[in-house]
Amino acid sequence: MTAVRAFAATSATDPLAPGTFQRREVGPKDVLIEIAWAGICHSDIHTVRGDWGQVQYPLTVGHEIAGIVAQVGPEVTGHKVGDRVGVGCMVDSCRECANCAAGHEQYCHNGFTDTYNGVDRDGRITQGGYSTHIVVDEHFVLRVPEAIPFEKAAPLLCAGITTYSPLRHWNAGPGKKVAVVGLGGLGHMAVKLAHALGAEVTVLSQSLRKRDDGLRLGADHYYATSDPATFTELANTFDLIVNTVSAPIDMDAYLGLLALHGTIVSVGAPPEPVPVTLFTLFENRRSFAGSKIGGIAETQEMLDFCAEHGIAPEVEVIRADQINAAWERVLASDVRYRFVIDISTLPA
Repeated sequence: MTAVRAFAATSATDPLAPGTFQRREVGPKDVLIEIAWAGICHSDIHTVRGDWGQVQYPLTVGHEIAGIVAQVGPEVTGHKVGDRVGVGCMVDSCRECANCAAGHEQYCHNGFTDTYNGVDRDGRITQGGYSTHIVVDEHFVLRVPEAIPFEKAAPLLCAGITTYSPLRHWNAGPGKKVAVVGLGGLGHMAVKLAHALGAEVTVLSQSLRKRDDGLRLGADHYYATSDPATFTELANTFDLIVNTVSAPIDMDAYLGLLALHGTIVSVGAPPEPVPVTLFTLFENRRSFAGSKIGGIAETQEMLDFCAEHGIAPEVEVIRADQINAAWERVLASDVRYRFVIDISTLPA
């Protein structure tokens, strides 16, 4: 076992605090990564506060991880010491079921292993990226292209792939009208990616406060959902709506914005159920769907796409002693658009 420094949650209510825990030894197919940057995702907060189920404390969260390979096992072939790499929301899966075989490990029939608060192969609870090092099977380690600024790479491993996967699946591109609900950590990436894919992009946000940002990031149009006229003006308009918010919305109202055969896909995950009226789906043969991150091959495709098109998240780099304040700012929607922790600032 290897002791690593971390910032951990000790309960659902107490502030995160410095600590240490043990990582497993590097196995034959494992990669030891010295973490340089870790993004803060709303999922980290949901998990620690028990919104999504039982938590075993102390828990170190963080599933947006970028770092440098420090050691590889003797059977590792895809990575070498010194490589720039990343780890996202999963660190293992059965790799035997039909979904895994098809490259969709995120839908593993036996359940993939979460980067944190999951059960690792040794039976211990997995611990995430608010820490100095992580040991991961090479299959779940991504190559970070040099063209992506390293301090901006980590959020791509969650926010990037979470929005890229549905955009690709529902064929966002030239001739398609795509709306993005919410311009936050996920939403701003959805705008950038949909624009780069060639779609006509509209942001649907509560207010026009971030309108200038939305247009700068690649949106063609920007509407306030607090204005009832928005839902009248845009009725029957969009081929795809990507809902990125983690709070309940009036799903029937947004379904009314879909054109014939249109789909609204939710990637934000509020803890409360979201009601849908079936008669709203019947009109225009609309669909309501969900999407969960992406497989490993698709995640690498996303990273390469971002490198090719000069896409990176908008980030605010913080020190480890600012994590608790950053969480409060996330809850207040006071970040443009993703916090990234400089892991070198973790207390010794």
